[in-house]
Amino acid sequence: MPEVLPVTRIVLPVLFIVKSSDGVYSDDCPLVEAIGQLSALQGDEGKTLFMSDELVMRSDARKNRERILEVAVVELTLDPAVALSAIAKKAGVGQGTFYRHFATRESLVFEVYQFEMQQVAALAEQLLATKKPEEALREWMGCLAEYAMTKAGLATAIRQAASAYEFPGKSGYAPIQSAAELLLKANEKAGTIRCGVTNDDFFLAIAGIWQIDSQSEWRPRLARLMNLVMDGLCAGSPQSLKKDDA
Repeated sequence: MPEVLPVTRIVLPVLFIVKSSDGVYSDDCPLVEAIGQLSALQGDEGKTLFMSDELVMRSDARKNRERILEVAVVELTLDPAVALSAIAKKAGVGQGTFYRHFATRESLVFEVYQFEMQQVAALAEQLLATKKPEEALREWMGCLAEYAMTKAGLATAIRQAASAYEFPGKSGYAPIQSAAELLLKANEKAGTIRCGVTNDDFFLAIAGIWQIDSQSEWRPRLARLMNLVMDGLCAGSPQSLKKDDA
């Protein structure tokens, strides 16, 4: 029976890990941590090999789940009523694998919703890291608005799921609210928007997005609306008042 060594967390999912006197390695890639229990086997040249089938299965399962979500975003956007079997087929997974990850249509739609919200929200930090606060806010507003237009079919699927399921929409929307708050605070600190703008103010101001017909020539109208909102946010800001005084 091979020796079983407890470890804490693994950074890279691998089948074999080579442990040397310098630490733990996967091929030539150093690992910081590991997870669960790994069976220690004697390898060539006195090296100790660790093997965990559980880690390999977790890696495969994660890839399957990610692939299902990627396909589901596209297919639900095109057709809110698309069959789950069609999503499974395009994702390259069997029915059993699909339903192990998503037992119901509603659970898939909710996961897609959360995934998409997190992607849009994560963009806020990325933009703030590379652009001025005012530019980051305007670009993020444009991305959020474009998401609303291009994912209209997904929105329909979400509404349908919500009507048949206790759909935690507010919690799923939380990343977007946090992202908006991050951008608003960064701009208020920089003096580029008027003081005291709240999340509620912001989302009420951009609510017109959802009144634009996604089947029309929406891009010019959307750009105009976002520019008007941005002008309103910047009016009365410390920076604009300084320019007026000058």
